[in-house]
Amino acid sequence: MLKKKIALALSLVMAVGLFSGCGANSSTSSSDEIKIGVVLALTGDVSTYGQSGKNGLELLQEETNKNGGILGKKVKFVYEDSEGKPASAANATQKLIDNDKVVAIVGPLTSSECISAGPIAVQNKIPMVTGTGTNPKVTDAGDYVFRTCFIDPYQGTVISNFAAQDLKAKTAAILFDNGNDYSKGLSEYFQKNFEQKGGKIIASETYNKGDQDFNAQLTKIKPLNPDVILLPDYYGTVGVIAKQARAMGIKATFLGGDGWDSADLYKIGGTAVEGSYFSDHYSPDNDSPEVVQFTKDYKTKYNTTPDAMAVLNYDAGKVLLESIKAAGKTDGDSIKDALKKADVKAVCGEIKFDDKRNAVKSAVIIKAEDGKNKFVKVEK
Repeated sequence: MLKKKIALALSLVMAVGLFSGCGANSSTSSSDEIKIGVVLALTGDVSTYGQSGKNGLELLQEETNKNGGILGKKVKFVYEDSEGKPASAANATQKLIDNDKVVAIVGPLTSSECISAGPIAVQNKIPMVTGTGTNPKVTDAGDYVFRTCFIDPYQGTVISNFAAQDLKAKTAAILFDNGNDYSKGLSEYFQKNFEQKGGKIIASETYNKGDQDFNAQLTKIKPLNPDVILLPDYYGTVGVIAKQARAMGIKATFLGGDGWDSADLYKIGGTAVEGSYFSDHYSPDNDSPEVVQFTKDYKTKYNTTPDAMAVLNYDAGKVLLESIKAAGKTDGDSIKDALKKADVKAVCGEIKFDDKRNAVKSAVIIKAEDGKNKFVKVEK
């Protein structure tokens, strides 16, 4: 009889524990937090982007909760490291949905990661907002995927316009990563618009991810003496290419996109990147009230000037939080519908979405000068 009572008691304890575990892992609506997943490259080749993005979102979380949170609840960003790899981004997205029960996702960072993660978000009806995935294919995944940054056709057009009109370039060479959606997309749209402007692409060379020796490609480009060379990649690779090109005696002006924006560009490229230009989403030298306030708050918290990755992830998170507030609910469909109607004044400017869930916005041109980013102009 005693054994039966003990067995019954143990069964009740196990049942209570199982019930409690299910309750803790179910919807966030039963807790005092709204959990939002974040997929960022916190390690790997573009880890400075991820760390800056996390800083921006940590600042947003602090500000939001200080002001009462959203829908009467605290906001909690839950981070997963994508390592800058598409497969890892997909796994991180699935984990946030299945294990952490997030109501939405900010990120991932790169276009390739977004293209990998997007279908998972759509399949699970979890809204995903990237602040940095610029390739047009990103939002092709479906109705639940949004972006708050401009897209590569626009960015490629902006930098090619600057090359043709401001730099008066007549010839250009392109050196890009043939396996990277971001790098290929920017190359394609730069070439198309540059040629429409009357310019001539006299060389188009490729390399593979992880390559560190670019002398073979640069040897082909050097005798052609292009006015400009487009390097549509991330800061780590760009710095290496620039140093090898200058060591070879190539004098062309280097051009790039928002992937250049990292303090490590100057640590890696040194004087080789001086005098180069790239398109970007924002400049801390912009005197708009939103930029001034964000820059002040960021410097106070982190004792450094925010780069574009900090701003873009902050803005993506802000648009998402404002949409949850407007929806008044945290289910995927309600958030998605609110995002489609979003009109948010963010750090990078007013953000609305077109019918493909892409943000339409202006860009800035930045010059690499004295080891820093110098604001040149706004391009619309």
